[in-house]
Amino acid sequence: MLTWNAFDRIYIRPGRTDMRKAINGLLAMIDAEMKLNALENAAFLFCGLTKRNLKVIFWDKNGFCLLQKKLEAHKYAWPKSEAQAQEITHADLDLLLQGLDISARHTVFTFPSLS
Repeated sequence: MLTWNAFDRIYIRPGRTDMRKAINGLLAMIDAEMKLNALENAAFLFCGLTKRNLKVIFWDKNGFCLLQKKLEAHKYAWPKSEAQAQEITHADLDLLLQGLDISARHTVFTFPSLS
């Protein structure tokens, strides 16, 4: 059974992706645009124009796997610009799949001293 915790890293590609792309097209995007190694123990997530389609691609020991999920009534809170591109945590992925906006979290303030 597939669990997200099996991956060392989880990456999201911000903005919209042409959901007509299959494995080879997404692998080209991982290499050329994201500049990452698709063979590492990582999951790579892509979202379509309507923010209702999500694709996940990952290497599984002897070949690539491609999963797709289409929401019927809601949309994913997906980052829009390259500035929001990031590696996300397993907890962030759970929140994203629940429809919560992971980019809207509070920032952590640090103060040099209280006096």
